[in-house]
Amino acid sequence: MTDKEAVADALQRLPENVSLAEITEELKIMAAVRRGREDVAAGRVKTQEEVQGLLKSWANSWNSR
Repeated sequence: MTDKEAVADALQRLPENVSLAEITEELKIMAAVRRGREDVAAGRVKTQEEVQGLLKSWANSWNSR
């Protein structure tokens, strides 16, 4: 499905009284999910252990300020 087809499909599923802000949010979510799927397919992922290590490192740097 092309991006244009995905947008048209999403617009059809949304209620008639949807606002532009809600449409924008829906499209942002769709784009983020699509990017995530592309990242997974390309192997750009981290294990849970790697993420936990990053979070611990970030938390330590924030606490040392």
